Amino acid sequence: MSDSVVMDQSGEGRLTHAPANHPGVPRAKVGVVVANLGTPDATDYWSMRRYLNEFLSDKRVVDYADWKWQPLLQLIILTKRPFSSGKAYKSIWNKEKDESPLLTITRAQTEKITERLKALYGESVEVDFCMRYGNPSTKSVLGRMKEKGCERIVFFPLYPQYGSPTTATANDEAFRALMKMKWQPAIRTVPAYFDRPTYIQALANSVTDVYSQLETRPTKLVASYHGVPERYLLEGDPYHCQCQKTTRLLREALGFSKEEVDTAFQSQFGPEKWVGPQTVEHVATLAEQGHKHIAILSPAFAADCVETLEEIKEEIHDSFIAAGGETFSYIPCLNDRDDHIDALLEVINNELLGWV
Repeated sequence: MSDSVVMDQSGEGRLTHAPANHPGVPRAKVGVVVANLGTPDATDYWSMRRYLNEFLSDKRVVDYADWKWQPLLQLIILTKRPFSSGKAYKSIWNKEKDESPLLTITRAQTEKITERLKALYGESVEVDFCMRYGNPSTKSVLGRMKEKGCERIVFFPLYPQYGSPTTATANDEAFRALMKMKWQPAIRTVPAYFDRPTYIQALANSVTDVYSQLETRPTKLVASYHGVPERYLLEGDPYHCQCQKTTRLLREALGFSKEEVDTAFQSQFGPEKWVGPQTVEHVATLAEQGHKHIAILSPAFAADCVETLEEIKEEIHDSFIAAGGETFSYIPCLNDRDDHIDALLEVINNELLGWV
């Protein structure tokens, strides 16, 4: 028969048959950790360099051999790119909280998820968030959850579509953190949720909300996803196919025709061929074809970030206008919308089955 635990008022306990000097045992809980891509701590050169170095040194993001990639990264890219990336972040920075919008939004999402889960399960569930790159780090958050007594953890990378440079690397980092623990919690990783009806409906609602406020209805809705090299698709990464299906399901939920909705991919870098069409070029082509009013959304991002607030609203917007477009309507990411939180909670509760 196993030892029972006697709890004190602080929630710290001791095993009834353990010696007096046995370490305290926290009350057993289940943890939920929401994971997002990451954020620099500030927009200055060195903060940006640290962040970009961690990001671009990840083999899931750039899988070239170190002897080929690292000299290029350290001597050329990280000498110049922190300046341009810092300028991009500075243009969208949350100056009131002195942090990136991604951090602000992820915290807001986590607070809403926490409130809802506490209402369902009381103090038996702990909720927190981490970043794959930057802070709060995955290692620090999983360690904190373990210290709070989380013997089981649902680890939830906030990527609707599975991608090896996103979902897989977030999971990799979680398992690396577990490798250093003497007593590992049990862990469940959350699968892609791009085709869940609640997620698709939240996307459709966000489109409808923006369209209802426009004076002129867009003739084209562009679903812009972060791009990946075409090689990833050929090597078995399902991301591109899941993006295409997301667009189809969204179009069907909206009742739009095939001619009204396009799929495109943004944020290409490097010499390889990437999946396409490229969003920045595609919107210019649409303008040249006579589409003067378009709308654009980013179904692969659970929270607005530099790729949406700077790249789409500035670079891609400017490409469309320069080619003759007139009205460019950006549809925000789902962020902490209540219907988005509902969709995320449905996913979380499914993974909590048998644990709470």
